[in-house]
Amino acid sequence: MQDFTLVGLLEGFFKLVLPKTDSIMVILLVITGIYYSFRLKFVQFTMLCSVFKLLVQRHKDQKDEHISPFAALMISTASRVGIGNIAGISVALVLGGAGALFWMWAMAFFGGASAFAESALAQVYKSKDSVSGGFKGGPAYYIKKALGIGWLAIFFAIILIITYAYGFNGLQSYTMTSAFKVYYDMYFVGAETSFDQSSMSIYIGVLLSAFCAWLFFSHHTKIGKVSSIIVPIMAIGYTFLAFIVVVLNLEKLPEVFSLIFKQAFDFEAIFGGFAGSALVIGIKRGLYSNEAGMGSAPNAAAAAITSHPAKQGIIQSFAVFIDVIVCTSTGLLVLFSEAYFANIGADGKPLLSALPLVQEVMREHYGIWGLHFVSIAVVLFAVTSLIGNYYYAQANVKYLTDSRLIMNVFRFSAVAMVFIGSQMNISLAWDFADFTMAFMATTNIISILLLSGIVKKVLDDYLEQKKQGIDPHFSATKLGIKNAECWN
Repeated sequence: MQDFTLVGLLEGFFKLVLPKTDSIMVILLVITGIYYSFRLKFVQFTMLCSVFKLLVQRHKDQKDEHISPFAALMISTASRVGIGNIAGISVALVLGGAGALFWMWAMAFFGGASAFAESALAQVYKSKDSVSGGFKGGPAYYIKKALGIGWLAIFFAIILIITYAYGFNGLQSYTMTSAFKVYYDMYFVGAETSFDQSSMSIYIGVLLSAFCAWLFFSHHTKIGKVSSIIVPIMAIGYTFLAFIVVVLNLEKLPEVFSLIFKQAFDFEAIFGGFAGSALVIGIKRGLYSNEAGMGSAPNAAAAAITSHPAKQGIIQSFAVFIDVIVCTSTGLLVLFSEAYFANIGADGKPLLSALPLVQEVMREHYGIWGLHFVSIAVVLFAVTSLIGNYYYAQANVKYLTDSRLIMNVFRFSAVAMVFIGSQMNISLAWDFADFTMAFMATTNIISILLLSGIVKKVLDDYLEQKKQGIDPHFSATKLGIKNAECWN
């Protein structure tokens, strides 16, 4: 029987079009990552050793209203390190098999070069923010200033706002709420109480919305400060627990890696069901997580104060590797567990997926303490992702208008979406985010490919100054780059 409700019609629409949009996006992402890796001589690796020095550099003109390079990295990492690293990786392993993890690694290997390109471009074509006193920028700005395609810049800004403020933030909110379902099952199911699961979701949604309202309506530097504290602590703690599991199960390591590579190169399975294969699912979930080439991180990169655009490009390419470490942590935690291999029901479908599987895995490895830790980690990662995603969307609202009224209306709607997301249909939410992300990523990928000459010119200028033994400073006029008013 066909479902003619709005939800049913939307699910049918996404089922029809997503395989096509996903395939186009995957092909473009692979081409762009490989192209930039070779054109920039694998800058994501050759300049890796200079990242930590760049992170602690303080620009001579840096003021309180400016975002530091480290804060910009943490804002972009806050968005990257979220449900994509925990629930998203679990979904990828359940749907695409262990081989999906390999294709996430491959995406990160080449994706670092795409991250450099888009972030360097965002720095070159950033603008001064008359409201906050800092800088603003991103793909919408370099599409307009460098390519001169105003309507496409507006399209990108709108689709990013929809994707991050309403799509991804709805997912983050839902995932955070679902983190508490296991506790409801443990302590309230079967108990004589009027407190039901929907009540729990409402209470959590209200609390989360109130916290987001406080941050969304605060000065933009507060987002960077909050992210700079929470993100490193949770990422390091989560990775450390995964490392302990690997050390305690070293005898299983060859078997796990053998499974990963065997399923990654099972071409009969890949071409038999391309859209649902380890290849496509791995690349898609890798993109969800590291966001290289998607056009999101440049919105944070542009806000940083620095002496040369290449510096922020190098820092943002490093963020891809931070992300892949956290992704790998989830992947190994799952693949070293019994829960993953016993996760098939009588009907042949998985019993657990997404966050519930990771929670069960952590309970298997560390007992009830592991369950508590991963639940707290999800909450904190979701919170930082919510504010990171909001920051991206806010930057694009600023591109469209300087109206404070419209900005405040947007803020209210973003807070409302946090609450709505905590109550929403997760399957429809994933499909919606997939769909809008495909259009956003495709627009950005084509744009940075067309601007590859500018990217190469920026990197060559940086390397030439480094060779001379001086701290690189950028001059757009010297390189003949137009419409880069912050660098003249």
